[in-house]
Amino acid sequence: METTQFAKQTLGVQKTIFDNSFNAIVMAQEQSEKMFHGYMEKLPWVTDEGKQSLQKTIEIAKQARTDFKKAVDDGFVKFEELFQEK
Repeated sequence: METTQFAKQTLGVQKTIFDNSFNAIVMAQEQSEKMFHGYMEKLPWVTDEGKQSLQKTIEIAKQARTDFKKAVDDGFVKFEELFQEK
């Protein structure tokens, strides 16, 4: 019983650490994106087609980030299910 409780607490701590780290990374990426857009608007040699291509790349990266978060969250849920008392 003590081992199960310890495992649950450890899992909770790991989930909290992951969530906080992930949120910090998201904030940094969003800030970088804002700066990037600011630079792109000021560079006259970047074409609209180039801007659209770069925006698509950003959207793909955001989707990958979302998919990664969902996969990790699903993993935490599965681990939590292992420790459910029956």
